[in-house]
Amino acid sequence: MGRIVLEKVTKKFGETEVIPPLDLTIEDGEFAVFVGPSGCGKSTLLRLIAGLEETTSGRVLIDDQDMTEVSPSKRGLAMVFQSYALYPHMTVRKNIAFPMRMAGLSEAEQNKRVDVAAKSLNLTDYLDRKPGQLSGGQRQRVAIGRAIVRDPSAFLFDEPLSNLDAALRVGMRLEISEMHARMNTTMIYVTHDQVEAMTMANKIVVLQAGVIEQVGSPLDLYHTPRNEFVAGFIGSPKMNLIKGVEAEKHGAATIGIRPEHTDVSTSEGMWKGRVGVAEHLGSDTFIHVHDTGLADMFTVRITGDIAVKHGDDIYLTPQSDKLHKFDTQGLRID
Repeated sequence: MGRIVLEKVTKKFGETEVIPPLDLTIEDGEFAVFVGPSGCGKSTLLRLIAGLEETTSGRVLIDDQDMTEVSPSKRGLAMVFQSYALYPHMTVRKNIAFPMRMAGLSEAEQNKRVDVAAKSLNLTDYLDRKPGQLSGGQRQRVAIGRAIVRDPSAFLFDEPLSNLDAALRVGMRLEISEMHARMNTTMIYVTHDQVEAMTMANKIVVLQAGVIEQVGSPLDLYHTPRNEFVAGFIGSPKMNLIKGVEAEKHGAATIGIRPEHTDVSTSEGMWKGRVGVAEHLGSDTFIHVHDTGLADMFTVRITGDIAVKHGDDIYLTPQSDKLHKFDTQGLRID
């Protein structure tokens, strides 16, 4: 079990309220990702669930039990930090076994659980090594293994991949997703990387200044963002937002069109602009367009390649059925 409910939870540091009253339910077995810009309160919210920060008011319930005043070690949760937090003088086996030794489990049970965790994380050949002899990705797997052996009701990940290079991030992202599919245990994952959020989560919680802007599946947030903030944050490259006369034509204060929903031509189209930078990635091309009269820069994403370079004229046509409309408050107009 691993159902987590936050009821009117708040957090203040002195007179500064970083988490206004907040309600959130994470169902048993969900992979929930807290995402938002730096300073939005996502790590603070995770630490409130873990018990590493005290709530100013409200309740934290885990499997219908009020855990608000319960110490972190007794909440039945396991946390994985971005710094790994491994003991450098201990072997991988002893690092993974440490929480079980503290809990008083027999050595036989410790070894059994370590061997199972090591096998699932491809660490069997490294059990006698120390952290200094491991790569960043291997150290992160050791930290995850130490969490697994506790058999928690939920895993809490605080930006666990931010110290890894790009290739390792992709690999570890897949490993954590596969681990969730195998174990079907509740996981809460904090990141500022919305690509991680889109690819790993079945529930995304978008935060800004401690306020939940939207909760939903990755595709819900992609197709129907409830406001301009979510529209501009979810998706890569981010959505183009257009105000003024062009938006008014559609009965909105702001219209949005994603880069991949804009047709491109070198001869004709609804809007004309000038190529600033064309990023040729092979499978895709990102074109950053200036002088459209719509925004300082308009980004388009096309499949394959197109022969354009800096300074070329280019024509853009939005796919009309993919336009997003927002009112003067920044809220979605359906």
